Amino acid sequence: MLLVTLFKHIGSYTLLMSKVFSKPDSWRMFFRQFPKEMEKLVVNSLGIVIIISVFIGFIMTVQTKLNTSDPLLPTYATGLVTRDTLLLEFSSTIMCLILAGKVGSNIASEIGTMRITEQIDALEIMGVNSANYLILPKIAAFVLLIPCLVIVSMATGLVGGYFVGIFTDILTTADYMVGIQYAFIPYYIFYSVVKTLFFGFIIASVSSYYGYYAYGGALDVGKASTNAVVNSSVIILLFNIVITNLMLN
Repeated sequence: MLLVTLFKHIGSYTLLMSKVFSKPDSWRMFFRQFPKEMEKLVVNSLGIVIIISVFIGFIMTVQTKLNTSDPLLPTYATGLVTRDTLLLEFSSTIMCLILAGKVGSNIASEIGTMRITEQIDALEIMGVNSANYLILPKIAAFVLLIPCLVIVSMATGLVGGYFVGIFTDILTTADYMVGIQYAFIPYYIFYSVVKTLFFGFIIASVSSYYGYYAYGGALDVGKASTNAVVNSSVIILLFNIVITNLMLN
């Protein structure tokens, strides 16, 4: 039964995406919606990304320093560990899981509300491809700009680690700066950006799918939002394993 349900969702999702990526009925409407979605999904997420990244960078640096107090380790090890952790996993994978909660629930609840209030049915009656009209601008805007959020997360996370040297005596800023520059591999940034392109598509498309097929009342919109966040997070973690094996092995 579980397998049947899984294949049903995969089939419905595939059919929906085929409608989403058809040629828009009006490019003018697409480009009118596109900047609105950029602001709503990406620009409005900038604040939470910065706040979380700064605090995580700070805590990560403190924890690394306190738990690697072996005198045999070089003084720059703390900065090195913080930098690579931020670049490889936190700013890409963990941040996308957080965005799945914020952006994913927003998308699912918005489209789900339109479904239960019959606005989507009205669009279909008028001959508008509702999936393309509602979902394509969201996917395009989020996938295009989510790498910017990741780069900001990396930068502010490193700044958070630098604050440890300023506000505490646990670590000196000089040792931290040496650590974040030591043996830097630019490919790690490319790897993280590529991952987030996939993750951004997963968040936007899966959330849109659950919102688009939300039938019933207000309670069903809440269920759709919950399912969107949970399933997006699981799929992101699965794809993280696959992409990491492909790009870092």
